[in-house]
Amino acid sequence: MARQNVAEQFVDILVRAGVQRLYGVVGDSLNPVVDAIRRHSGIDWIQVRHEETAAFAAGAEAQLTGKLAACAGSCGPGNLHLINGLYDAHRSMAPVLALASHIPSGEIGLSYFQETHPDQLFRECSHYSELISNPRQMPRVLQTAIQHAVGQGGVGVVALPGDIASQQAPEQSVETALVTTRPTVRPGDTEIDALVRLIDSADRVTLFCGSGTAGAHAEVMQFAERIKAPVGHALRGKEWIQYDNPFDVGMSGLLGYGAAYEATHECELLILLGTDFPYNAFLPDDVKIVQVDVRPERLGRRSTLDLAVWGDVRETLRCLIPRVRAKTDRRFLDRMLKKHADALETVVKAYTRKVEKHVPIHPEYVASVLDELADDDAVFTVDTGMCNVWAARYLSPNGRRRIIGSFTHGSMANALPQAIGAQFTDRRRQVVSMSGDGGFSMLMGDFLTLVQYDLPVKVVLFNNSSLGMVELEMLVSGLPSYGTTNVNPDFAAVARACGAFGVRVEKPKHLAGALKDAFKHRGPALVDVVTDPNALSIPPKISAEMVSGFALSASKIVLDGGVGRMLQMARSNLRHVPRP
Repeated sequence: MARQNVAEQFVDILVRAGVQRLYGVVGDSLNPVVDAIRRHSGIDWIQVRHEETAAFAAGAEAQLTGKLAACAGSCGPGNLHLINGLYDAHRSMAPVLALASHIPSGEIGLSYFQETHPDQLFRECSHYSELISNPRQMPRVLQTAIQHAVGQGGVGVVALPGDIASQQAPEQSVETALVTTRPTVRPGDTEIDALVRLIDSADRVTLFCGSGTAGAHAEVMQFAERIKAPVGHALRGKEWIQYDNPFDVGMSGLLGYGAAYEATHECELLILLGTDFPYNAFLPDDVKIVQVDVRPERLGRRSTLDLAVWGDVRETLRCLIPRVRAKTDRRFLDRMLKKHADALETVVKAYTRKVEKHVPIHPEYVASVLDELADDDAVFTVDTGMCNVWAARYLSPNGRRRIIGSFTHGSMANALPQAIGAQFTDRRRQVVSMSGDGGFSMLMGDFLTLVQYDLPVKVVLFNNSSLGMVELEMLVSGLPSYGTTNVNPDFAAVARACGAFGVRVEKPKHLAGALKDAFKHRGPALVDVVTDPNALSIPPKISAEMVSGFALSASKIVLDGGVGRMLQMARSNLRHVPRP
């Protein structure tokens, strides 16, 4: 039996780690690895049109499956294109292995053609980034990169020169023991005891939840019931905590709605559960705060904590629930539930007035209809910008749907690439890319990837011919909008020219039919919806400086954004409030 080369050994280890596909753009230094994939039955090479797409796709796959995903780029400019998607994956704690192929090993450091230093370039967006300079290093370096990515949640990078990848491996690949799942972390007894004392001594407790509550919905609800606590969430906590939640008071932050802001500021004790919520301006500074997180480096970096608890949210709550004293006073909870419903009542009509006649179409209406027509287990990928607002306020989670976006890194152009990775995990599951015209056009070339692989992704394009969120930022700052207007083609015609289903919608009465037709189509589809560029959103709390900024930009109409079906949920939760 012929001895393996390093590239073949590399691919074998990826397959044993559970990697099913490698996203990338082939190039000379990457050729040995791609050829090894061609000859291996356990892994596929997924050709994209831009390496940034490869990294975003791998990150989305990892977020959906919880398993290691992988991407690759050729030497120099090729692997450099990965960096934005890798930043997003790393900040989303998505386990991704990135192969950065490299120039010939004997030329490193001599300003060779396309030379960069990927082992240095990717250090800030990875837990591990190392160069293989000898074939004997490869198995151990790759194993170490995989275990960093899986064990710590994030990116591991291996820089592999093409000439080394072509060399014979010093020995047949061995069955290396690989870490492919993460353990749960239980807090120490001292922290649990201290947290019990804080909770028992507080009359008003609020829970604020992030993505770290994934898999802990039942425990959060049981805990909230026991201590009579309102439950708010950050954007990344929405899909895990909002559904079947009689304690829901909405979301805080720049895209927030409801009474989450009041609940976090009017309590005596605020418990942050699995959230690295970045906007400390929306967090209180005059209440006691406890933070529970599986990543200890995140504890206390947003707020001054009265107690830091290092642990998995579910395991922590399982320890707490039987030990904390059950509270009977619901007055604070009921008051917050009432405030939440009242707050939603004031904005729910933002898109309903004369909606059938409003042209351009209200984007709020588009999101609302999309929410109603999409499958109960649909995966939504959401572009950064105003699409974040509409997703946050109109998509209804149910425990089966997933909502993925660049919610921590905040990159443009993420939705389409993430939809590619999401669809490859299951071709039968509905995947919807909520794309803005700015983000979509930035990586529009990878719409061709949908066509090439016949991926049935449905792109719903919110086309307001502007960079809406940037325009809002300018308005808030008192600046006239400038440089935010896009001159766009008929994107539906572009989709049809590419060989996909494409339909353009300019009137509200045609929207539902167009979405239904796209969803029925077996292959890729794009619905180009011309939306109102004046439909902007404002956060639930704004400063006097922000108000004056809007006054200086009075030529624009700022809408409250609406809340879709969340008002129905809030009204339903009021049934739990005792009548006087």
